[in-house]
Amino acid sequence: MLLQRNKLGSVRPPKRCRSDMDTTSTSDIVIINGNSHPDLANMVAERMGLKNGGCSVFHKSNRETIVEISDSVRGKDIYIIQTGTKDANNNIMELLIMAYACKTSSARSIVGVIPYLPYSKQCKMRKRGCIVSKLLAKMMCTSGLTHIITMDLHQKEIQGFFDIPVDNLRASPFLLQYIQESIPDYRNSVIVARNPGVAKKANSYAERLRLGLAVIHGEQKEAESDEVDGRYSPPPTSSRTRTTSVSVGVPEHPIKVKPPLTIVGDVSGKIAIMVDDLIDDVQAFVAAAEMLKDNGACKVYVLATHGLLSSDAPRQLEESLIDEIVVTNTIPHEIQKLQCHKIKTIDISILIAEAIRRIHNKESMSYLFRNVTLED
Repeated sequence: MLLQRNKLGSVRPPKRCRSDMDTTSTSDIVIINGNSHPDLANMVAERMGLKNGGCSVFHKSNRETIVEISDSVRGKDIYIIQTGTKDANNNIMELLIMAYACKTSSARSIVGVIPYLPYSKQCKMRKRGCIVSKLLAKMMCTSGLTHIITMDLHQKEIQGFFDIPVDNLRASPFLLQYIQESIPDYRNSVIVARNPGVAKKANSYAERLRLGLAVIHGEQKEAESDEVDGRYSPPPTSSRTRTTSVSVGVPEHPIKVKPPLTIVGDVSGKIAIMVDDLIDDVQAFVAAAEMLKDNGACKVYVLATHGLLSSDAPRQLEESLIDEIVVTNTIPHEIQKLQCHKIKTIDISILIAEAIRRIHNKESMSYLFRNVTLED
């Protein structure tokens, strides 16, 4: 290498052109994982050309969680891959303890890669409960996490619970590609929302695929407005306290009467594709499939990002009229696939690996959200 002298006579190396520099420096990246989804962590590390960091997470006889990190994390960027499963409480404690262990070991940054965020459905006040997602966000920020990577939150507003950056990735490009490549004659399909709450997501899929839209109306929804609790009861009367009658000046809430289950849209002779963000309790999907078949749908597909499939969901799906269930591998479901041959899996590890690479290299994340609308 030729050396050049400046005006003061000191020797300095020539400038290296951009093509000579490494575009990705992986020497200071450490990927570790808990017990929730080790296969996904290994796939992400393999795609990035890295070796999974040495981290042991186990439980004592009294069920306390122990974390041991064998490799040095001082001054490095740590990426903890830990998703939510049916064992959500242990998943959360493992994540918090791993993050705190890295924080106390002087890690430069600690990014939590949580494809499925547990308790994301508890993001609204119900009865006299609490907003658990807000509590979980505070615990994660306190443990030492400096960034969150997740996928298809149940509600986008959950990002506001965190005091740290949150990247909410989208699995819709993978699901759209599956529809176009793996569903025969998908042009004869109609996108179905199993309740009005999923209509925005279903409409986004329908617009991208240039397909029709159908909405199932009249299904019972889990919302605090549908439940009767003490907040709507009249104040108690007391002999010592004079209270105003509730009937004076305060109108009563009219009783809700759900309409009969109906389908808004034409599904006769078409392939019905139901889309959602999570499949856990499948009774609503099974009932919707029966109604679609009764109204002339030739096939019924269910596409979702997260396949939790708790309890006896695989058995119910196997016995249902649903022809195929497509989910991503944000949650491990290999045992469920043995019980139900209709379940198909889409690998999204390449998206997580690309998100990690862009964050580490301080590149823009906008490419991963290109052509994504607010309805997604």
